[in-house]
Amino acid sequence: MEPVDLALCLAVDVSASVDFDEFGLMIGGYAAAFRDPGIAALCTAGPRGGIAVAVLFWSGAWPSMGVGAGQPDVAVPWLRVGGAEAASALADAVESAPRLPLPGATALGEGMAAGFALLARCPAEATRHVLDVSGDGRHNQGRPPGPVRDIGVAAGITLNGLAVLNEEPDLLEHYATEVIGGPGSFAMACPDYAAFAQAVREKLRREIAGLLLAGPDGLCPASA
Repeated sequence: MEPVDLALCLAVDVSASVDFDEFGLMIGGYAAAFRDPGIAALCTAGPRGGIAVAVLFWSGAWPSMGVGAGQPDVAVPWLRVGGAEAASALADAVESAPRLPLPGATALGEGMAAGFALLARCPAEATRHVLDVSGDGRHNQGRPPGPVRDIGVAAGITLNGLAVLNEEPDLLEHYATEVIGGPGSFAMACPDYAAFAQAVREKLRREIAGLLLAGPDGLCPASA
């Protein structure tokens, strides 16, 4: 794969708190974002003319659930997005990805660690590495996310978070203190999955462009 301006891992919560309809809204939101001409144009705006994207589904801490039961799954392997056609192909791949990890607890730290491992396997040399974490619940199983986050930051990875507040109205604070880190990191929120598509489009614009648009506390306001 040719060098890219950004290696972006989308780490998506598919734990038990995310029901069938919510999962569809979430995945549909990611697909719609990459079909947006503005997002596709941003992917090619850097000096290397493209970004690499992979999608990871995560749920519970799998060793406690039996071998393979809740193991994070690479839903979409690394794809280079260097134009509208590639962005559309990525959107199609996201929409058709099966929900393989069994619904379970919210092993946020484990999902983040799996995201780091996937970033390390990116086949393209990348100027920046970003882990994009989205979900609707606090960590409640496995390794705590804060120390895992610190390992990623030390390795040069930026972590951003999108908290869906339908289950836990104060989840944004958890993401801000335990998940995000690294240069230009930010956390933002949306009130429910109906607003996810708009929120994730805004989030992707910010992290693909690499702009430091968040406030001094690293927080972005919740999207309407």
